[in-house]
Amino acid sequence: MTNQTLLEVKGLKKHFNLGKKQNLKAVDGISFEIYRGETFGIVGESGCGKSTAGRTIIGLYDATEGDVVFDGKNVHEMNERERFDFHKQMQMIFQDPYASLNPRSTVSEIISEPMEVHGMYKNKRERLERVYQLLEDVGLNRDHANRYPHEFSGGQRQRIGIARALALNPEFIIADEPISALDVSVQAQVVNLLKQLQREKGLTYLFIAHDLSMVKQISDRIAVMYLGHIVELTDSKMLYNNPLHPYTQALLSAIPIPDPDVEDKRERIILKGELPSPINPPSGCVFRTRCAHAMDACASVKPEWQEIEPNHFVACHLYNKKVTGDHDFSQVAASK
Repeated sequence: MTNQTLLEVKGLKKHFNLGKKQNLKAVDGISFEIYRGETFGIVGESGCGKSTAGRTIIGLYDATEGDVVFDGKNVHEMNERERFDFHKQMQMIFQDPYASLNPRSTVSEIISEPMEVHGMYKNKRERLERVYQLLEDVGLNRDHANRYPHEFSGGQRQRIGIARALALNPEFIIADEPISALDVSVQAQVVNLLKQLQREKGLTYLFIAHDLSMVKQISDRIAVMYLGHIVELTDSKMLYNNPLHPYTQALLSAIPIPDPDVEDKRERIILKGELPSPINPPSGCVFRTRCAHAMDACASVKPEWQEIEPNHFVACHLYNKKVTGDHDFSQVAASK
């Protein structure tokens, strides 16, 4: 991993107009950078907007506002030709390996289709050889090329989906919850495969998931997302050792520890209430309706994005002296 920025997301918003003056704010102003060669994780509960963010970044959704800059070019300002070429560089692995593969196509047809669309390789024979190589790269073999998706297990189907994402030799891959539909033992296999492919091919990942324990295994840095906003961002080790935002602390407390003595003594943080609707999000801090530390200012003032320690950012009034006065809340994380 280098500190060379490959992808920059600036003030990205994606709102869906539902009619009757209702606006669903799925993504509501997120900003971050992804460095070349790293794995950047986005985590949060279902409905927080993380998958919508991924689909907006790759251009499956048009952004309502904000910029997505990939390798120096704004994705949402590209013309048709530029967008066509851009998709060679950025591909996506989808969440559901059952729904994302065409059941009427063979594995060979599924993987080779992107090559045909982009006019890669001279003839069908060369494309087939590339398919064979990709199948071997993801842990399958060439005999699988003539089979159909229903003949494979969930883990094997996701490997086929990964092979399809690699077909155009992309530099950047968005993995949208690629392991959530798989058994736990298979999840680890797929994560290890993604790490291996990253080393071999120099890939950069945006890894989207709701399982913080699995994200830790693959991500260099992690952004925690809540109701369309990023509330905390830092490197993986820092996030687990010193979570600052009350929402991050609650998510981490839900991860079981494989030591009965430690697990019995640990205090679980239970969030009160349900995730608010993105149609009518809370004023001020969007997390305040479920936060045990909420103050009066949380209802009216949106938290500032602050760097509390080197490369550790958080949006929370607990760490803003302008709001808390002389009271030092910097040790809130110690109570997790």
